[in-house]
Amino acid sequence: MEIAQQRIALYDKKGEQHYDIISAFIKSIRGSDPNAAVYWLARMIDGGEDVKFIARRMLILASEDIGNANPNALLLANATFDAVNKIGYPESQLILSQCAIYLASSAKSNSATVAIGAAMNAVKEQGDLSVPLHIRNAPTKLMKKEGYGKGYEYSHNYDNNFSSQEYLPGEISGTPFYQPGKNLREDELRKFLKMLWKDKYNY
Repeated sequence: MEIAQQRIALYDKKGEQHYDIISAFIKSIRGSDPNAAVYWLARMIDGGEDVKFIARRMLILASEDIGNANPNALLLANATFDAVNKIGYPESQLILSQCAIYLASSAKSNSATVAIGAAMNAVKEQGDLSVPLHIRNAPTKLMKKEGYGKGYEYSHNYDNNFSSQEYLPGEISGTPFYQPGKNLREDELRKFLKMLWKDKYNY
């Protein structure tokens, strides 16, 4: 009990050290250092940190800092969150360690984070722009009569299952919210999108 109390005192979940250690853990993973990541993980485990708190932070990081550079990172982080909820300590430390090492050793990209940030800013600045008529839903005859859905090109009827029709409101046509990161997987995405959209989004 005395040892447990000492650990709690050293790892005050409401205090500064709690936030410093989780910060060091996340930044170590973001910085691609699995050795530092597993050390800070051990510090949190030793201090009795909630397994769900650790797993939740890795789940967020998997999209925020890795994203489409390695989509499997999100799958593993999600599986980790589910697994530690079922198992708890002490065995969860093995699962948390595997996930932390994998995430730290993965290629990194924040392109999804930047993309949604840019899109959210556009929504705030431009307001509620109208959905182009040709991609509106047209469940009634009246809506069809008013032009809803008229001229829509069903992608699968075209070469490469792609039509270069406009999907954004006219006011922001050609705005490149998503720019693929500089990593092997997103380089392939960039090439593919460039082939489809040519110079429209400057891929």
